[in-house]
Amino acid sequence: MTNDAQGLSLKGRVRALLFGVAYGDAIGAPVEKLSAAEIRQRYGRVTSLDTEWHRMKQSEAARNGRVRGSGIVTDDTLMTLCVMSIYDDVTRHLDAWDMASGMVREIAWTPRWVPELQRETMLIERLFYPEKWIFQRHQLSGCDPRQGGVGNMVNCGAAMYIAPIGVANACDPKAAYDEAIAFASGHQQSFGLEAAGVLAAAVAAAFVPGTTLDTVIKETLAVAKDGTRDAIADIVEAAGSLKGADHATVVAEFHRIIARYSPMGDDVQHTPQKAGIATDAYQPSRLHAIEELPLALGFAVVNDGDFYKSIIDGINSGRDTDSIGVMAGAILGAMKGESIIDRAMVSQLDRVNKLDLYRSADAFTATVTAIRAADHKREMARATARAGLFAAPELTQVSSL
Repeated sequence: MTNDAQGLSLKGRVRALLFGVAYGDAIGAPVEKLSAAEIRQRYGRVTSLDTEWHRMKQSEAARNGRVRGSGIVTDDTLMTLCVMSIYDDVTRHLDAWDMASGMVREIAWTPRWVPELQRETMLIERLFYPEKWIFQRHQLSGCDPRQGGVGNMVNCGAAMYIAPIGVANACDPKAAYDEAIAFASGHQQSFGLEAAGVLAAAVAAAFVPGTTLDTVIKETLAVAKDGTRDAIADIVEAAGSLKGADHATVVAEFHRIIARYSPMGDDVQHTPQKAGIATDAYQPSRLHAIEELPLALGFAVVNDGDFYKSIIDGINSGRDTDSIGVMAGAILGAMKGESIIDRAMVSQLDRVNKLDLYRSADAFTATVTAIRAADHKREMARATARAGLFAAPELTQVSSL
């Protein structure tokens, strides 16, 4: 698991994954909630971290006291770091009880620098309501941890931070899926929960030495269920025939397809006029899917897995741009390894966000290595026990019924 023939170390892959998360987040954040057409009209094509947020000229009150641009990351990156910190603390696999304890402590009781707010505070002060839900359900309501996601707005909020679970289960997509579902059940439900499991599986598959994007997608589809599986399959199939097409054509086709599974379209702003209006959006459904993961995989296929092109195409497609960038960055970072990292960008991301991405990644790599050692010990003990069990004389003399 540590190295493949090309020298892609676990350490380098984890660094690249975390860089991919932060880079995709930071480059996508300034244009979040704009449509693809609005991005083209205002910016042409976003290719740099040094992009002015489309809301920066609004009053401080109108933008909720937030700033973006110049490499500033959002809750996607900060919650990813929270999951890594939980692993570092407990040094084992996670479940819903860790959402109720570790994640609640990380978001509500651990002061940290929140770049968008430009101050040290609790992360919960920045979170959107479906992520504040974690605190409401677990600490305030005291729910069964496995039922924490019940009743929440269904969105990509769990999938956006779930990549570390793919790392903790590197090379085992099914185990990553199962653990992500167990953990994120304390936060999300329905296709929002499913997306978290599938994203973790994709990350785990990306760590397999010598793998290909096609194989990663096959492993992803092998665990995906219902609308999530169908959305990914349909987008990926279309992506294969869209290679070489211009960006606007690709986006239009992807959005046409994803509309079968996600009813919001470009109407992603929450306004007073929507209060009390019935909608299929954000509701539990076996037939729906989040947009971000299928689109991230689709742009990866269109660009033959190119790290930067996939992320840049993804964030220029509009809507939830930062999370699309995060998901593409996590998967392709894990697959491509440290060679894709732009060190100048790492320095910028660290500086403007008061982070140390390499230090966080390396500490997490040490944690994952310890978890894997414990896993191996259990696997060996189990194999020995089963060898003894199935070698018992009575089991060698079983006759047909």
